Amino acid sequence: MRRHLVLLFLVCLPLFSFAAEKGSQLTIDFSKVPDNAWCYPLPGAKVISPYGGKRRNHSGVDIKTVPNDPIYAVFDGEVTMSQVYYGYGNCIVIKHPNGLETLYSHNAKNLVKVGDIVKCGQKIALTGRTGRATTEHLHFEIRVNGRHYNPDMIFDHKTHQLRKTKVTFSKGTSASKSTKRTAKKRQNKTKKSRRRK
Repeated sequence: MRRHLVLLFLVCLPLFSFAAEKGSQLTIDFSKVPDNAWCYPLPGAKVISPYGGKRRNHSGVDIKTVPNDPIYAVFDGEVTMSQVYYGYGNCIVIKHPNGLETLYSHNAKNLVKVGDIVKCGQKIALTGRTGRATTEHLHFEIRVNGRHYNPDMIFDHKTHQLRKTKVTFSKGTSASKSTKRTAKKRQNKTKKSRRRK
């Protein structure tokens, strides 16, 4: 484990200098991230469902190219999840040293396993339709402490470029709490509709 942490630190050293924590906030200056330290997750893709979506609870962006297209790690990091995960289907989560986590799901095939150290631009999966998906695509999320944020904050999806801006993320866990509340509301609605029948 110690070897993995040392290797992760050496591989990802450039990203540490662009992130700063202050209290419950994490600020990342993406304008200082060199071009060789990031990669768009699915080059040539277009957004088919934005963050928020029609139902306002879409926790990432859905981007689409063709089936079995390679998906790439956006920054250097360590794979913390690589498995089937409920409606996400085949899912990968990568923890990056700048404080972000990125999630890639509905994959046809995961090409990395938990504990792998990945470089930006490394092929990690193939686009697919696993989990709750109606077409082959990549569901892409960014998270800080488990709370999801709009990936548009860091990527311009039309040009597939990293936005050269400074972004401050709140590290509170309110998103997780509201997700639990939403799940309970759904359960209650389901119970009520069953009673009516």
